[in-house]
Amino acid sequence: MEHDVILAAGSALLLIHTLGVLSAIHAVAGVRTPQGAIAWAVSLVTFPYLALPLYWIFGRDRFQGYLDPLRALTLAGADQRVATVLRTLVSVRAELPAERAADLDVLAQLGGTPFTSGNVPTLLVDGDATFAAIFAAIESAARCCLVQFFIVKDDDLGRRLQALLVRKAAAGVRVYLLYDEIGSHGLPRSYLAPLRAAGVAVSAFHSTHGRRNRFQLNFRNHRKIVVVDGHTAFVGGHNVGDEYLGRGPLGHWRDTHLGLRGPAAQALQLVFAADWHWATGTIPELTWGLAPPPDGPPEGAAAQAVLIYPTGPADDLDRCSMFFHQAVVGARRRVWIASPYFVPDAAVFTALQLAALRGVEVRVLLPEKPDHLMVYLASYSFLAAADRTGIQIYRYQDGFTHQKVVLVDDAVASIGSANLDNRSLRLNFEITAIVVDRSLAAAVHGMLEEDFRRARRAGAADLAQRGWAFRWAVRAARLLDPIL
Repeated sequence: MEHDVILAAGSALLLIHTLGVLSAIHAVAGVRTPQGAIAWAVSLVTFPYLALPLYWIFGRDRFQGYLDPLRALTLAGADQRVATVLRTLVSVRAELPAERAADLDVLAQLGGTPFTSGNVPTLLVDGDATFAAIFAAIESAARCCLVQFFIVKDDDLGRRLQALLVRKAAAGVRVYLLYDEIGSHGLPRSYLAPLRAAGVAVSAFHSTHGRRNRFQLNFRNHRKIVVVDGHTAFVGGHNVGDEYLGRGPLGHWRDTHLGLRGPAAQALQLVFAADWHWATGTIPELTWGLAPPPDGPPEGAAAQAVLIYPTGPADDLDRCSMFFHQAVVGARRRVWIASPYFVPDAAVFTALQLAALRGVEVRVLLPEKPDHLMVYLASYSFLAAADRTGIQIYRYQDGFTHQKVVLVDDAVASIGSANLDNRSLRLNFEITAIVVDRSLAAAVHGMLEEDFRRARRAGAADLAQRGWAFRWAVRAARLLDPIL
C-alpha cells in the first residue's frame, strides 16, 4: 500500500512538472511580449504547482473569436448598415493639418475609420459635469440610446441611470445597456430586472464566452460609451458608481470625459454594435447614417476633426501601444499624459525618453493614492530612468486622479478609457477619441495645468527614501507587470 502511494505521488509530481514544461513552451510561443513569456516560462518550470492554474486562468493575452468592428458586423450580416456608416464617415473625412497628416493618418489606418469633420466636442471635467451631460442627452433621446460601461453599481448614481433608462424605454426609445461581466460582477439581478421588464435590452460582455476563453479571467471590456440617436456621444474615464462623484474612500475623484456631437458618434456605434454582437449574437437596431442633432451645434462651437480609436486583446497588432508611441513620436513641443497607472512597455517608455532628450516637454500625471497596489508599486521603478532623461513625473495630491488624457503640442488631444499600463495596452478592450483642434487642445492644456498645480514633482528620491521592504515590493511588482 505504501509503495502504491509513493508511486501515485511520484506520478502526480511527474505529470505536474511535465504540464509545467509544456505550458512553458506554450507561453514562449504564444505570449505577446518577451518579458511576459520569460516570466511565465520561468514560473511554470520552477513552481508549476502554483503557476499552472494561474497561467491557464490569467496567462493568455490573445482574446479568441472577437473580430474588429467592421469585419464582425459584415460577417454577421450587417453589410448594408456598415456600408451606410462607412459611406457617411468617408463623405465627411477631415482634412488634417499638413504637418501632422502623416503621423495621424497611420492611426486612422489602425483604427479602421477616418478622421471625420463636423464634430463638436465638449470637455467634461469630473463626475458631476459628466453625468449631468450624459443624463441630459439620454433624456433627449427620441429613437435609440446605447449605454456601455465597465462598471455599473447599484448605488445612488446607478439607480438614477436605471430610472432614466426605464423611463426612456417606456416612452418607446430603443435602449441598450452593456456592462463587463467581471467589472460589474457585484451588480445584482434586482437591478437588472426592472430594466428588462421595461424593455431595455441588457447584456453583460462575456469575456469568458467561447470555448477557448472559458477559463480566462484576464480580459475586460473597459470601454465607456454612450451614444444617443446616432449623433451625440460620450467617451472617457468615468464608470457608473458613487465614487466617480467623489463619494468613495479616495475622496475627490478627478476624471475626464468627452462629449461629442457629429459623425464620430456613428463610428462609436460601430464599436458598440460589435461588442453587443459578441455578447448576444445579435445586431442592435441603431440609428445608422448621419443624423444631425435637432437643435444643431451649441452657439459659437467650432467643428473639429475626430478619430474614434478602438483597441483590444483581439487586435492583430498592438494598437493601443502604437497609439501612445505615435503620440509621443509626433510631439514637437510637449506631450502631457494623465493616467492613474504608469507601467509603459519598453517601446513607449523609450519613445518618452527620446522625446525628452530631444527637448520635448514630457510630463506624466499620476495619483499619489493607490487604488491598485501592484501597478502603483511598479510605477516607482521608472522614476530613476525618468530623472536621467528629463521626463517629469507628478503625483496628484487633491484626491485620486483616474483620467486618461494625452495632450500633444497645441493641436492634438485624446480622451478615452486606455491607461498606460500592460492591462490597457494588451488585455482590455479600450476606446479613445483623438481630437485635432487647437481650441480643444487649449482647453485640455488649461485643465491639465490646473491638475499639475495640485500635484508634486516626483523622482528617484521618492523611492530611495522608502524602506527596504517597499523597495523590494517595487522590484517584485515590476517583474510581475508583464503577467498582471
